Amino acid sequence: MRLPERFDRLGEMVRKELLQVFRDPRLARMVIAAPIIQLLVFGYAVSTDVRRVSTFVVDQDHTAASRDLARTLFASGYFRPVGGSDRPRDLVEALDHGRVLVGVHIPRGFARDLAQSRARVQLLFDGTNSNTATVASGYANRIVQAYALAHGGPARVPPIELRERAWFNPALKSSDYNVPAVMGQIMLLLSLMLTSLAVVRERELGTLEQLMVSPLRPAELIIGKTVPFALIGLADIILITVVAVLWFRVPFEGSFLLLVVAGVLFLLSALGLGLLISTVSNTQQEAVMTSFLLIMPLILLSGFMFPVSSMPVAFQWLTLLNPVRHFLEIVRAIFLKGAGLGALWPQFLALLVMGTGLLGFATTRFHKTVR
Repeated sequence: MRLPERFDRLGEMVRKELLQVFRDPRLARMVIAAPIIQLLVFGYAVSTDVRRVSTFVVDQDHTAASRDLARTLFASGYFRPVGGSDRPRDLVEALDHGRVLVGVHIPRGFARDLAQSRARVQLLFDGTNSNTATVASGYANRIVQAYALAHGGPARVPPIELRERAWFNPALKSSDYNVPAVMGQIMLLLSLMLTSLAVVRERELGTLEQLMVSPLRPAELIIGKTVPFALIGLADIILITVVAVLWFRVPFEGSFLLLVVAGVLFLLSALGLGLLISTVSNTQQEAVMTSFLLIMPLILLSGFMFPVSSMPVAFQWLTLLNPVRHFLEIVRAIFLKGAGLGALWPQFLALLVMGTGLLGFATTRFHKTVR
């Protein structure tokens, strides 16, 4: 058989799949709207940054020094005054009723003790949101310590001077960390959903058997079913990179070509999982439910929301089998560190092994299913 004929069949199959995707309003919304919505949500709404935390101040000293300390806290932009008193029970009541997240208690004699470098200030935090409490506690401690060093007595110079500097993300902006990682989530979601739905829809309509008796070979059928969604995934890489750099001002220090190669390897795993779902699903609803059952654990065990190092040891080992984890490590390293293949080859190798294994196994299962 001449190669041009085979390529013509594959081209028509890819064209058919792309037309089916964009003619279906549900799939079209998923392809076009989902990436934009998730970028906006994770760029703006999902943030671990702490800004303007509601704060209640109990000032029992009523001196220029105590008022200056409160002004210094609020001038930082991390804390927002919502009330004040000279009675500690008012602070306790505000924390109990959830009106504030942070409480500052400046006791009597603060100015006198500050001059002798032995002043004390109590900071209280609402631990319901542990992340906000932890971050706010760090900010408040640094502000109070810096104020004490600047305004304290003769013993204010510490024996050790600590200088902190964050590499790769100096401002510690959560959007710089979250937005590039959305790439992995969107590619996983679209690849799983679109691939599984496309095959199951053919089975529901009875056209899968017609395709099998057509001149298309099984391998060509699988390629025709997966290539369109791989192209959509690669288009999402370009979209997310452009939006991240131009809109969210996320630094891009590495090679875009290397990022595309990582995306292709990751798509092997995602498309393989989509094919596997299609072999165990008889209806589109079943395919959707099965996809969501897989998507949530894959995202949670990827380091997208929570650091892998904070997970139990058994789960840390389990994440090594998760292609999303390896892809996110590559994406973040390319965006923020400018890392190359020399530093990221273990992740690339893991994606290659898992991708070829999953796609090969899914292809075998798909052949058995359609027979």
